[in-house]
Amino acid sequence: MNYLPIFADVRNKLCLVVGGGEVAKRKAGVLLEAGAKVRVVAPQIEPVLANQQRIEAINARFESKHMDGVTLVIAATDDRSVNQQVSELARARNIPVNVVDDPELCSFIMPAILDRSPLMVAFSSGGASPVLTRMMRGKLETMIPQNYSRLAAFAERFRVQVKQQVTNPVKRRIFWENVFEGVVAEKVLTGDENSAETMLQQMLKDEDNIQRGEVYLVGAGPGDPDLLTFRALRLMQKADVVVYDNLVSKPILEMARRDAERIYVGKKRNDHTLPQEEINELLVRLAKQGKRVLRLKGGDPFIFGRGGEEIETLAEQGILFQVVPGITAASGVASYAGIPLTHRDHAQSCIFVTGHLKNGTMNLDWEQLARPKQTVVVYMGLHGLDTLCAELVKHGMPRNTPIAIVQQGTTRNQRVVTGTLVTLPQDPQVAELHAPTLIIVGGVVTLREKLAWFKPEKLQA
Repeated sequence: MNYLPIFADVRNKLCLVVGGGEVAKRKAGVLLEAGAKVRVVAPQIEPVLANQQRIEAINARFESKHMDGVTLVIAATDDRSVNQQVSELARARNIPVNVVDDPELCSFIMPAILDRSPLMVAFSSGGASPVLTRMMRGKLETMIPQNYSRLAAFAERFRVQVKQQVTNPVKRRIFWENVFEGVVAEKVLTGDENSAETMLQQMLKDEDNIQRGEVYLVGAGPGDPDLLTFRALRLMQKADVVVYDNLVSKPILEMARRDAERIYVGKKRNDHTLPQEEINELLVRLAKQGKRVLRLKGGDPFIFGRGGEEIETLAEQGILFQVVPGITAASGVASYAGIPLTHRDHAQSCIFVTGHLKNGTMNLDWEQLARPKQTVVVYMGLHGLDTLCAELVKHGMPRNTPIAIVQQGTTRNQRVVTGTLVTLPQDPQVAELHAPTLIIVGGVVTLREKLAWFKPEKLQA
């Protein structure tokens, strides 16, 4: 470590910023956010700085007297000789000093900051690469939502009470882990602090801090990990057990908590690892053991994902559960294939149907599907493609209606084959496709050549 990472308390303390330009304005702003009183010294000072009530603006060249009573100094001029003078005088007085973009003149450096007050995260490369540091902060921004500040403030409210009632340090640590990784934290993050407080007080009354199990029914989207929601990722990191489907891509599964138990319950055509009823019972059994169960399903759990059946069972058994929507295949796959589902010139409505029903047939409302000016999206229809096309033509849809079939959309294995209701079933490329696939029927398919943007061949293996 080249620097000792610390957080300085500058509330109501005087800090000096030498410089009056854009950089000085940013540094002064950070100090004000931290509660400091700020003195700015420069021959010319931007009006935004000069007019701040909490800023003492001095239009003058820097002199040593400007350091009187100062706790911390930042030099932000474009004159290195001035910056060096500020640095030397500050060091002589044992005042911490930072010179912007000049580590050699610094006694401390200003990190990139992720502010979730009272939770704070600071990033630094020791001055080696400020741009990379800011990029890393940006990545963490996506992993720590803004409402984590609410969770930190909630914990602060009960910190003393918990310390008084849970005197054993080890037990206290476990208690807080249960709070932060359990239902209490989820209630806080969703804004229900009254319920969270009730649950926390109940946990304090329970000597063993027994945690109730819960099921997270999470939509994993169509395959690309970048399409996960923030909430989905947060719950994936908390789960003790992951129960996942065949449609969940490996990169997404790897984003779940590393030490979580993984249970595969995938379904393929004519090959079900577990019947749906047994999956429902498994979720109940795991939750009753006090575990946090991540039920990870491809796409959206409420669109042909049988998520409704699973939470019906959970509700009947009194199991706590949450549902996190995912980007359904129709939306994600069509977008990555360059096919808008609606378009003013081609389709004013869109219908989602499944390619097979409980008895394995394709018994659909063909007259409704064959209507003009709409897009039809068929899930799980690869093996019924011949029947689909023939029935649509039989019920009045023009033979030259465009149709596309997309294999493993949004992933590096994406393939798109297009044609018409007559030509596509005979295309030899279709025989090479593998599930999961999505079929899109309608005039919007003609826009693919113009709008396609996703290049799966450019993704790393």
